[in-house]
Amino acid sequence: MTTLDWHAARRGLPVLDGSAETGAIDVKAVRQYRQARLRLEMRRQGIDAVILSDPVNIRYATGTRNMQVFSMRNGPARTLVLTAGRSVLFEFTGCLHLAAGFETVDEVRPSLTASYVAAGPDIAARERQWAAAMADLIAEITGGRDTVVGLERINAGAAIALKEQGVTIVDAQAPVERARAIKSPEEVTCVVASLRATEAGVARLRGALKPGITEAALWSVLHQAVIEQNGDYCETRLLNSGPRTNPWFQETGLRVIQANELVALDTDVVGCHGYYADFSRTFHAGPDRPTPAQKALYQAAFEQVQHNMGLLKPGLSFRDYAEQAWDIPERYIANRYYLSAHGCGMTGEYPYLYHRADFPAAGYDGIIEAGMVLCVESFIGEAGGGEGVKLEQQVLVTDDGIEVLSQFPLESSFFE
Repeated sequence: MTTLDWHAARRGLPVLDGSAETGAIDVKAVRQYRQARLRLEMRRQGIDAVILSDPVNIRYATGTRNMQVFSMRNGPARTLVLTAGRSVLFEFTGCLHLAAGFETVDEVRPSLTASYVAAGPDIAARERQWAAAMADLIAEITGGRDTVVGLERINAGAAIALKEQGVTIVDAQAPVERARAIKSPEEVTCVVASLRATEAGVARLRGALKPGITEAALWSVLHQAVIEQNGDYCETRLLNSGPRTNPWFQETGLRVIQANELVALDTDVVGCHGYYADFSRTFHAGPDRPTPAQKALYQAAFEQVQHNMGLLKPGLSFRDYAEQAWDIPERYIANRYYLSAHGCGMTGEYPYLYHRADFPAAGYDGIIEAGMVLCVESFIGEAGGGEGVKLEQQVLVTDDGIEVLSQFPLESSFFE
C-alpha cells in the first residue's frame, strides 16, 4: 500500500466553526454564503419563510449546532424560522447560549417541543400552541398571514395545526437541496479539511487491520479518530468482511476477520465543520496476496468509478450521464449499488445520478453544475457469489471537469 505523510497532512487542520483550530478558513464567509444561497432559492420558488427542523439544514443555514443526532429523533427540539430578512432560532431548553456570536441568527428563543414525549396526551394542544406561535412570528416578520411557508420533518399534527392558521404550506426540501448543491470555494476548503481528517482516521484503521480482529473493533478505530480530531460522527456502520461484503449494506458486527479476506468500508463521516467525508475503500486482510478472483472484482469496481468520473463536467444532463455511464456486466447487475453517483455536502444530498437501467423508473433530469461535490460509487459482487468490492471517490465539479478530492490511496496489490 502506498503511504502518505498523514501527520503532515493533519498539521494545522481546521475543524469546527468558531474553534481555535479553524486556521485560514473564513467560517463567517461560509455561513453567510450558505444563508444567502438558501434565501436565493426561496425567492426563486416563491417561498416567504421556511421552518427548518432538520439539524443538518439548521446548521447549513446558520452554522449553529447542538446535539444533532438527538435532534433528528426528537423533533422539533430545535427549529429555525428563516425569511428574506430575519433569522429566528428556537433552541433546546437550556441551550440558548450556543447560538451566541453567530451573525446568521438575529434572535434566539426557547423551543416549544411539539412531540408526544414532551407533551404526552396533551400533544394536540401543544401542536396548536406551536403552530400559533410560528404563524404569529411569520406574520410579524412578513407583514401578514397570506404567506407561503416551506416546512420539513415535522410531525403530522404540527403541520395540520399550522395549516389551520391560514398559511400556505409547501415542501421546504426543494429550496434547501438546491441551495446546498452548489459550494463556494470556502465551503470546498471545509470539505477538504473533513476529508483529510477522515483519511487520517482510515489510515489508522488500515494499519490496525489484521486477521483476528473483529469488524466492530476495527470500525471503532475510525470513530475514535473522528472524535479525537473534533469531527462529529459516522452516519452509518458500513464496514464488513469476507462473505459479509456481498451483498452490500451489511452493518458492522462482531465477526472475526479471517486471513486473506476482503474488508470493505464506506466512511460516511460527518466531520470537520459538519461536512461529509464520503469515500469507500476495500482492503485485503493478508498475509498473502489477493487472489485472481479478488483482483477481478477490485479492477471492475475501479473501472466503473474511473469511467463515470471521466464523464462528469458542467452542462451534462443527468439523463445523458446515465446513458453514457459504465455498462455493468450482467453478473454484477443484481447486486449493483443503488446509485451511480450522488451529491455531497454536509450529508449526502441532491442530486442522485442513476444507472442507465434504473433511470426510467427512478431517475430525474437536471444539469451537472460547477461547484457541485459528487461521490461516484461502485459495488461489484455477484448475486449468490462470494466477496464483493466497494469503491467510491469524492470529487468537485469545476469549470473544466472535475478535481478528485478524496486522496486516500487505492490498494496497489489488486493490480499486481
